[in-house]
Amino acid sequence: MLGILGRMGFVVGLDAGGTSTRALVLDLDGVRLGAGVAGGANPNSHPPETAAAHVRQALTAALDGLDPAKVESGVLGMAGSSKLLSDPAVAALFEAAWAGAGLRCPMRVITDSEAAFATGSASPDGTVLVAGTGSIAARIEHHELVSTAGGYGWLLGDEGSAFWLGREAVRATLAALERDDPDDLTTAVLARADIPELPRREQWRRLITVANAAAPIALATYAPLVTAHAEARSADRIITAAVRTLADLAEAARPSDDRSPIVLMGSLVHAHPLGSRLKRELTTRTSATVTVATEGAAGAAWLAAVKILGGSAPRPT
Repeated sequence: MLGILGRMGFVVGLDAGGTSTRALVLDLDGVRLGAGVAGGANPNSHPPETAAAHVRQALTAALDGLDPAKVESGVLGMAGSSKLLSDPAVAALFEAAWAGAGLRCPMRVITDSEAAFATGSASPDGTVLVAGTGSIAARIEHHELVSTAGGYGWLLGDEGSAFWLGREAVRATLAALERDDPDDLTTAVLARADIPELPRREQWRRLITVANAAAPIALATYAPLVTAHAEARSADRIITAAVRTLADLAEAARPSDDRSPIVLMGSLVHAHPLGSRLKRELTTRTSATVTVATEGAAGAAWLAAVKILGGSAPRPT
């Protein structure tokens, strides 16, 4: 573990989201030494005590068999970072979790967007588009977020997100039932809502009731049906609208003449055919290099290495 410049030591990066937390330990040559996974650590969607505990669990697993005192730099990339940075009580819980895992280096907190961009590109400048349950685009300069477009949440925005996709699937099903013109997506949505074969008007009533009875975010669970039945007329229209909307969002975060890289992140980016169509759309519109990132923890760990080694820090292998 003798790294570049003859130094021995590690760096650690975490990607803390609403669903899961991933930690990654690298040596100074970018070689992975350990990884850990725990539950979600977004303090906006989990009790802060639970979120902090998940960070410690992921770190402890990643550092298993390693000396945490040798970690020279660490970065925590997270959704909900604003709460951590603005609430001293929440910050204290995460600092305690960090120290409880044996780390002595400072805990640097960044947004999940910054970690995602660093995962997909070594460029200091560019754009990251995150399309998962929500959606947001961000402008990155010198490895730091400087501006955003979108990201307002399900009530005020998140166009093109999984929530939006699921809601559009339910709306398209209601419209198909009104016209008595169902397709495969209609059938899939009714099955997902556990609505049996009934007269169309009765199915229409029941679907409205089911959708309104659940928490709004539950509409996101219908999103996979859209890509699974992409050949259906209604699904194709939804995917086309999502691709256009997400590409518009990415462009809104960029200067008009910008040629810096674009990094895509989130569950929808990996959903065929939406992800491939989005990548193609952005490549055509911008002439930028478009990359799909898969693991925010890798970007966070690389940024931790950049902190001590500069821009020449090896990319994670």
